Amino acid sequence: MPDYAGSLLRGQFGATLRHLACMTRQPSCDGCPLQITCPYTRIFEALPPPTHALQNFSAIPNAYVIEPPPLGSTHYATGQELVFHVVLAGTAREQLALVIFAWQRALAQGLTRQRVPADLVQVDWIDSAQQAQPIWTANEPVLQDHPALLAVPPVPSSLKALELQIHSPMRLQQQGKPLRPPQLNARTLLTTLARRVALVLEFHAGQTQWGAQVPRVAVLSEQVHDERELRWHDWTRFSSRQQQEMTLGGVLGRWTLSAPGETLAELWPWLWLGQWLHVGKNASMGMGGYTLEALA
Repeated sequence: MPDYAGSLLRGQFGATLRHLACMTRQPSCDGCPLQITCPYTRIFEALPPPTHALQNFSAIPNAYVIEPPPLGSTHYATGQELVFHVVLAGTAREQLALVIFAWQRALAQGLTRQRVPADLVQVDWIDSAQQAQPIWTANEPVLQDHPALLAVPPVPSSLKALELQIHSPMRLQQQGKPLRPPQLNARTLLTTLARRVALVLEFHAGQTQWGAQVPRVAVLSEQVHDERELRWHDWTRFSSRQQQEMTLGGVLGRWTLSAPGETLAELWPWLWLGQWLHVGKNASMGMGGYTLEALA
């Protein structure tokens, strides 16, 4: 497996999902009469609205995030377990049975250029407390009922700081160019995160109230002092669309945000949700993933 398998898993999943969902068999989704209602486009290639109150969008975030195995998990023996996560937002949750079937087919067709087959053995639901609960197994392939919801927990008491432990390359950009550790600041992180969270929840979950709060996050970011222990990490992926190797990179490490308690309390929901939705470029393939720790 590649050092970072997010692109590999996303490509295999997307191709299989399109094959299963497509009814017209057109070579491209452009101009397809079923494009608006197709499960594939609604999950994997989200269409921007024709008009919007704030601006015209040429693209919007997709309703999924694929979280690959940890960096450096490159070798698997026959029979060894391969574990990865998938986040589905809003209406994409309604297609969970199709998503599971797509993964089953995608893995059976084989991973990497050698097309090594794998079996989908079990699917767990991860709840807000990070507890895994089985909802599907290959032996009993019937999807079990489960809430499929996340509830933002209360703000921790005596909150002094929030620490992001970044475990997959976080690539924040400005005018299309990646920002290296010395160029990063709290405002860039928080506004990028708030914009992504607001767009995902509006377009895929119908929660329009988040967008109006994004300017408030920008104001709050000016009250935040940040300390960064970050390093740059490059990884290479093969682009089937461009038929060439591409190098992508982002930061890994710890990013600590300190501010008055009331400021952190307002930022808490955004940063907590960001653990599932990720932040920055290529978030859908798992980049920009972190876990959040409250420091009292």
